[in-house]
Amino acid sequence: MNAPSEMSFDEMLRVKLEVLRREHRDLDEAVHALETNGRPDQLTLRRLKKQKLALKDAITRIEDQLIPDIIA
Repeated sequence: MNAPSEMSFDEMLRVKLEVLRREHRDLDEAVHALETNGRPDQLTLRRLKKQKLALKDAITRIEDQLIPDIIA
């Protein structure tokens, strides 16, 4: 049986989800800061946006795992 200090799989997913959401928010702020700067570095901006999109995909996958499918 699991010890009280161990996390269940769902709890681990929720922690990972929160970390990914925080990283996504941080990237969003970085993109915004670059865009408001006079002449943003387009390559850096493109890379940040690509990372942000990958994080959003990972967030969606974890949310799908946590929310059970309901067959109507």
